[in-house]
Amino acid sequence: MSQNPVPKPTPIAGLLLAAGGGRRLGGRPKALLPHHGRPLVENAVRVLREAGCAPIHVVLGASAAEVRERADLAGCVVVDNPDWEEGMGSSLRLGLASLGGADPVPPAVLVSLVDQPGIGPDALKRVLAAYRSPATLAAAAYDGERGHPVLFGSDRWADITATATGDRGARVHLTNHAADLTLVECADIAEPYDIDTPSDLRRLE
Repeated sequence: MSQNPVPKPTPIAGLLLAAGGGRRLGGRPKALLPHHGRPLVENAVRVLREAGCAPIHVVLGASAAEVRERADLAGCVVVDNPDWEEGMGSSLRLGLASLGGADPVPPAVLVSLVDQPGIGPDALKRVLAAYRSPATLAAAAYDGERGHPVLFGSDRWADITATATGDRGARVHLTNHAADLTLVECADIAEPYDIDTPSDLRRLE
């Protein structure tokens, strides 16, 4: 007697926020900063892909046309944020709206930032392993302090969209639902530094 195959679970999506204009870097878009000879955005996409995220949605903003031209974003859903100067909240809202229109809608999304090349696939996999249901709320922690990436079950997207404004991103939702948050320690396998100032550029190769 043949048995029906067990359906594979729907993968968790990846959402890369890569819209920043690098104001403190003299207006150099962060997505295009060189890293291992290629634009930094490609590294961030690779990390999400190697962690097993699918689909991967990328939100661009500053110099979006140039990023599309110079960076290999094949296989990604690329969304342009014309309001990127309003802050990370607008990019997060656009990214979640894009994922909400996917077929099928992913059960959760792992949100990462383009300017944190010290966070690799191992840390992302560790956070992904915290997924339990579409109500999951989890984040990487570094010596007990919440950081990125952050995992949002799809049941939370509507509230995050309603409260993500300015540069706060999902901070309001995370604060209001702190009791639901699972922190996943990653300091032993990742460094959560940002590429924000000219002195930070030494961290890129």
